[in-house]
Amino acid sequence: MRQLLILFSAVILLALPAQAGPVQDILQDHSALITKSSRKTIQPAIDALANSNLPQAQIVLQTWQGKDMWLRIEDGLFFRGNTLPSKAIQLIDFDSGEAAGEADKKALKQLKPNSGVRALIGTALVQFQLIDPDPARRAEALAAIERAPDASTLLPLRASIEGETDLGLKARKIRTERLQTISFDPDEAARIAALDAIKGDLGVDVRAALNPVLTTKRMVFAGDPPADMNIARRLKPGADELTDKQAYDLIVAANLGAPRLTPDALRTAMVNNAADGMVGGVPVAELNTQAARERAYAGLVTAGVVAAAVTDAEAAKAVRAHRFVDVYDEPSQAVTDAASATLDAIETKVALNQALDLGLDALSLGSIYFLAAIGLAITFGVMGVINMAHGEFIMMGAYTGYVVQQIIPNYTVSIIVAIPMAFVVTFAAGVAMERLVIRWLYSRPLETLLATFGISIALQQIAKNIFGTQARPLTSPGWLDGAWVLNDVVSISYIRIAIFVLALIFLGFFLFLMKKTRLGLETRAVTQNPRMAASMGINPDRVNMLTFGLGSGIAGIAGVAIGLYAKVTSELGADYIVQSFMTVVVGGVGNIWGTLLGAGMIGGLQKGIEWLNPSNTLAAQTYMIIFIIVFIQFRPRGIIALKGRAAGD
Repeated sequence: MRQLLILFSAVILLALPAQAGPVQDILQDHSALITKSSRKTIQPAIDALANSNLPQAQIVLQTWQGKDMWLRIEDGLFFRGNTLPSKAIQLIDFDSGEAAGEADKKALKQLKPNSGVRALIGTALVQFQLIDPDPARRAEALAAIERAPDASTLLPLRASIEGETDLGLKARKIRTERLQTISFDPDEAARIAALDAIKGDLGVDVRAALNPVLTTKRMVFAGDPPADMNIARRLKPGADELTDKQAYDLIVAANLGAPRLTPDALRTAMVNNAADGMVGGVPVAELNTQAARERAYAGLVTAGVVAAAVTDAEAAKAVRAHRFVDVYDEPSQAVTDAASATLDAIETKVALNQALDLGLDALSLGSIYFLAAIGLAITFGVMGVINMAHGEFIMMGAYTGYVVQQIIPNYTVSIIVAIPMAFVVTFAAGVAMERLVIRWLYSRPLETLLATFGISIALQQIAKNIFGTQARPLTSPGWLDGAWVLNDVVSISYIRIAIFVLALIFLGFFLFLMKKTRLGLETRAVTQNPRMAASMGINPDRVNMLTFGLGSGIAGIAGVAIGLYAKVTSELGADYIVQSFMTVVVGGVGNIWGTLLGAGMIGGLQKGIEWLNPSNTLAAQTYMIIFIIVFIQFRPRGIIALKGRAAGD
């Protein structure tokens, strides 16, 4: 019964006169194109709707793109259709937005544009989305233009800039409009102005927009090139990355010369065309010289048996007679000159920013080496002990941080707890090591080195037995994720910034400790003259114990910092012990400022070598050791030489 009512309603509606409106008129004018919906022919219909300035045009395009537009077969009118529970289609008039009745699917034709047509409709919708009241939709439309630039979006984008209220979006629109202008605007003056405006922009998309403007093709001319041709450079065969062979290949490709007569082609022609003891009128017996073979080939050409070819001498003569140039695809010389100037300015700025980025990397690496070496510098300077187990104290600190994170799941709290805990654990281990082993080996450097080396191996094995050989993660807090990005070239991770800040904190702490505290005064006294310090009531044995424990504790804190970006394993400390000793030796034994300068020099040198030879990071270590060997020949006491016992030793 309901279906009969729907059919009856459809008949009544079809009997009514068609209610035309401005949008419906446009649709009727392009009805044939819309119903065929071909990518090659549909553009006029889309343009008519998009450029109509009618508020209903956006709805029509969105409906069409979403495959919700229906054609009523009886009168050829277009509607937006909603499928009802009864499977009938409710028709909505595009002009009024009101319901125009219901119809059975048999009385309608659903318009289903293919993906190509939907893409064209989507491009047309951009102009509406760019001025949409919702900032999110405007940002989405702008992002679509940035991903897939197109000439058709330039004018809508440009028109939307003035009315943009969001300052961030407006800046993005202006920048994107400049890039679009460079690529698609036919106005030479506008393109040059846009090129001048982006000279300081380091974005990768800027260089992507400039490169097509400066693309060239290599061409050859029998005489001078046309005067109106935009020539990038003139080439000389044999130089300018253009060999004589490549030059003649260009001549052949341009149909300005015959193919080269290669030895293989000549031999093949002789073999394939030998008949009755003759080849091209030359007896086979006489083909024992190059000149005879070339004469025979010429005879074959005259007979029409083979294609004409030239000899090497003829090819060389032809190369000298032609002109070779690289020609810009862009016909305007003013535009290419402006693009070249802009690209040169950008490349200069990129080089400066790359140097800054390299400097930040070197500073970051230097801060890591400073943290790893500062404890070693103090113990070595005060006590003269070569502690080969210093790297294992770094490893113990990292494992302490890992254990704390297993107990405290909050990464921020766990790191705050892990830093003092690592200090306590490694301080206690350092004091125990000094009391049990080191104190019996003072003034015996070789025995100290061997003993601490054995202890380092034992500590590594203990760590393997407890934690296994698998790397353990020391997870950084969420606020340390990501990087501080200055531009498309310069960035540094927040973890490395945190390590740098930590290094500065410990630098300040040590300066305060050594200059403003009694322990620092006693330490400096023992460093300068232990016998005089003992006569003044200072206990050198106690100072040595606390100093060794303090250096070990700092190594533990360094282990927590290093573990935030490196996997925690039993060999973690071994990866830094060599750099720590190099830092101490270069900086000056026992001097905090020397350690700081040494860490900066080692970090900068390593990053510089890695930048020069990025494919071989092992080379950086090798060259760095060679440099340090040479360096200590001229400054055996380091950058800042220590005065006192260590200097005398």
